[in-house]
Amino acid sequence: MRAGIIVEVTPEDRQRLDRIVGDRNSPQKHAARARVILATADGCGTVEIMRRSGLPKPAVWRWQERFMREGVDGLLHDKTRPPGKAPLDAKIVKRIIDLTLADPPGETAHWTGRAMADAAGVSLRPVQRVWMAHGLAPHRIRTFKLSKDKRFVEKFADVVGLYIDPPAHAVVLPIDEKSQIQALDRTQPGLPMKKGRAGTMTHDYKRHGTTTLFAAFDVLEGKVIGRCMPRHRHQEFIRFLNAIEADLPAGKAVPVILDNYATHKHPKVMQWLGRHPRFTFHFTPTSCSWINAVEGFFATLTKRRLKRGIFRSITDLQAAINRFLDEHNEKPKPFVWRADPLRILAAIERGKQALESIH
Repeated sequence: MRAGIIVEVTPEDRQRLDRIVGDRNSPQKHAARARVILATADGCGTVEIMRRSGLPKPAVWRWQERFMREGVDGLLHDKTRPPGKAPLDAKIVKRIIDLTLADPPGETAHWTGRAMADAAGVSLRPVQRVWMAHGLAPHRIRTFKLSKDKRFVEKFADVVGLYIDPPAHAVVLPIDEKSQIQALDRTQPGLPMKKGRAGTMTHDYKRHGTTTLFAAFDVLEGKVIGRCMPRHRHQEFIRFLNAIEADLPAGKAVPVILDNYATHKHPKVMQWLGRHPRFTFHFTPTSCSWINAVEGFFATLTKRRLKRGIFRSITDLQAAINRFLDEHNEKPKPFVWRADPLRILAAIERGKQALESIH
């Protein structure tokens, strides 16, 4: 121990130090400092103290000196150090925030870090720190769409009611079309994924035509009835309805959830509906495709099969979609509506109030 350093450990100090070392929730740095003082009190030399605590010699001397001056409490806090750079002036911080919340100059659509640094007269890093501290991200934007349907609440309650409490002896079927699915073939073969490198795919492609997938999602069983057709007119929609009629067991009511696409309301479709009384149409509010449960299946199909797919013809594309449908129907999962309808309605009301206050 260095000259002039005297470590005197009282029974109360030793009890506190033992408790710090024995408590597995103690920070490791506190436990190491406590071991330094306990080993010193046991008469160990500096090399042995270093071995027990795992600290270098300068740190051992520093904490011995700190204990001599401040006791056990001195081991439990670190000395504050002045910052390497002076904190940013409050006026500059306010100027950065005010400029960020206003429109950028000229024809630019949003602030960049370097543009803000030039405008505020500081370097880039202070701007980034201010933005991070105040939760500002001018380079990001979130999109939204509020329905203007005057019967929104009525239609929303009707559709969600079918999900939450479907009628007895009924098959609830959200139906929609995924149109213009392209059969894309790559101009060059890509490389497979390997350790340290992602798989590759050319950005350019060859088009081999398009197809439209008509899909009906059985909410209770999770199965999907799908048909690929060349177009998505009312004629194809009626053919798909006939396929559903032939596929479903007789005697069950069929509430169908649809969006407001004109094909779904075509006069000939309405005539077909009149000839099939067990089918009833329930339309979602306008601009609310997210409420149609079949959209989740379309998203899965796109992400897991279509996005990276290579299709050399329409036949290849349709065959791949049909195989995906078969695999999905082997292990179907019933649809469960989990969102609180009241919270959704409250959020939409807040959005409308915010828009009205701005405009």
